[in-house]
Amino acid sequence: MSVGNEDARAAALAAAARHGLAPGSALRLLNRSENTTFAHTDVDGQRSVLRVHRPGYHRRAQIESELDWLAALRGDGEVAVPAVLATPDGRRVVDVDTPAGRRQVVRFAFVDGAHPDAGAQTIEEFATLGRITAALHDHAQRWRRPASFDRFVWDWRHCLGDDPRWGRWEQAPGVSAHDRAVLTRVAGLLARRLADYGDGPDRFGLVHADLRAANLLIDDGEVTVIDFDDSGFGWLLYDFGAAVSFVEDSPELGDWQQAWVDGYRSRRELSTADEGMLASFVLLRRLLLLAWMGTHGHADEARALLADYATGSVELAERYLGSDGRQL
Repeated sequence: MSVGNEDARAAALAAAARHGLAPGSALRLLNRSENTTFAHTDVDGQRSVLRVHRPGYHRRAQIESELDWLAALRGDGEVAVPAVLATPDGRRVVDVDTPAGRRQVVRFAFVDGAHPDAGAQTIEEFATLGRITAALHDHAQRWRRPASFDRFVWDWRHCLGDDPRWGRWEQAPGVSAHDRAVLTRVAGLLARRLADYGDGPDRFGLVHADLRAANLLIDDGEVTVIDFDDSGFGWLLYDFGAAVSFVEDSPELGDWQQAWVDGYRSRRELSTADEGMLASFVLLRRLLLLAWMGTHGHADEARALLADYATGSVELAERYLGSDGRQL
């Protein structure tokens, strides 16, 4: 086990003790990305999930704000999300000191189910995802957020501009001089398209920002949305770009997009102008992920996909440029 995983495991076990869980409990690594998550099984068989936050990524107030949104969604009842489990003294976020520094840990109720296979998603799954996305957008726009609510902003500056949250795609491994020239042109076109589209309240608001197969659990037809860690304020239709993360170059993209649009429109209005921007949000997400891979070599998906991701990004960019940013 890597040093990072050992530190996260120590933090998870310490947090479990704060929750009153038995020392002999079983802990199993689920995923390591921005955060490290573990499945926890208490000695009495009770299961939960412990999420150990990456140091320095979120302020404590931002984590608490994420949990506020989850609580509001559970109260609304239209989108299933995990329950947050507090310690006996009512703490939702547990601070733990480890040799690597202070870590924040959140405990969630365990959710039964399996993730859809991202490489073999069906039309029906994308239609369902579109409906869920519309429901989340509806909720976010009518919810009266607490005055203390504090989440990331996913605007141009923090995506690909002067202060990119996940780093610069130009510095990602595998980006050649030719790649850089093509992707620089596509970034310029993206910036113009997004500026023209605008960021009014009907187009920019609170979004999940990572709403894809890996963050859905399906159990007997019931869908639960998990991992709101990247949630924040961004373009609403960025959620479609996230929906096709890592599979943007599939020949089925057009069918998936139509199914997602149909599902979304079954719940919420989507104008033709909005629909015409979906290719731009796919490219925006793709370049963000290219940057993310360059700065997250520890993450499971980055290790698996980085080798060919720059090449695939250039192929998508050339199609986007050829259509003046209207399709892929």
